[in-house]
Amino acid sequence: MPLMRTLVFVFSCLIAGVAVCGQSAMARPPAATAPSAISPVIVIGFVGGYVSHDNMIHSEVQVAARLRAAYPVGVRAEAFENHKGSKAYAEVLSLLDANHDGKLSDDEKKNARIILYGHSWGGSQAVTLARQLQKIDIPVLLTIQVDSVGKHHQNDAVIPANVAEAANFYQPHGLLHGRSEIRAADPQRTKILGNFEFDYEKNPVKCGDDYPWWDRHMVKPHTLIECDPSVWNQVDDLIRGKLPPVASGTNAPAPPHAANY
Repeated sequence: MPLMRTLVFVFSCLIAGVAVCGQSAMARPPAATAPSAISPVIVIGFVGGYVSHDNMIHSEVQVAARLRAAYPVGVRAEAFENHKGSKAYAEVLSLLDANHDGKLSDDEKKNARIILYGHSWGGSQAVTLARQLQKIDIPVLLTIQVDSVGKHHQNDAVIPANVAEAANFYQPHGLLHGRSEIRAADPQRTKILGNFEFDYEKNPVKCGDDYPWWDRHMVKPHTLIECDPSVWNQVDDLIRGKLPPVASGTNAPAPPHAANY
């Protein structure tokens, strides 16, 4: 008889399900699957010399500000001093940690979308940051150097293989002048978009009086490329070409024009 009662109970459970037994695993709803967190596109710019990261005279800072205004979501754009490379590196890792668990998964690394740019020492620092990210298997979409001047113990001539595309803008005159050529460590993985020369002896431009006297006179050509709107329009276009569409209803600030300088 006990066996018969057990069989009847089991049969009743199969028919009545949760309503009778309350323990049926088959009746439990499937666990909710959390949507995959996605990190923003990260755009990091480095200023040259001893310029402050928030000095709006300088084009590197202006680019970051315009991007923040144009892309309120989905893009994180910041400018850093070139000697604050470790701070920028930490910021990148933090932004890539989409689920905020304090460590980067293989997927978080693989899905990274990073753009790095800079002028003078800032160009050198951009390449250095890309090389640091290569060591932990993080890809970089694009690096842009504007009259890049190599810092001590840094190699701004060779673009590491984790960078998909790289562009170099330079001018050849004055006490300070940028590197005229960059090359890929692995041409199969990195496309050099070009080494673009600007000659301000043939095609002069004028920087605003807000620039320090030393910059405007002692390192004039090196400063001219930093305030040349034709250069920074191209920088802006290259960066925006890697970004998602501007959200509907957002008024995207236009790239700089000569009247701004």
